[in-house]
Amino acid sequence: MAKGKDVRVIVILECTCCCARNGVTKESRGISRYITQKNRHNTPSRLELRKFCLYCHRHTIHGEIKK
Repeated sequence: MAKGKDVRVIVILECTCCCARNGVTKESRGISRYITQKNRHNTPSRLELRKFCLYCHRHTIHGEIKK
């Protein structure tokens, strides 16, 4: 099997609340990101999960971004 045809791929999830802000302020120190895997055949669309954001201090939706 070729290396680029793997069923499981590594994806990066980024907080949609943090990246919606225009600039980085004193209260927001950065953007929360998680690394996980998904099955390309079962989930062909972009992945969105509710995860805890360290910078927002609450559970927010984290969406898949390009590498």
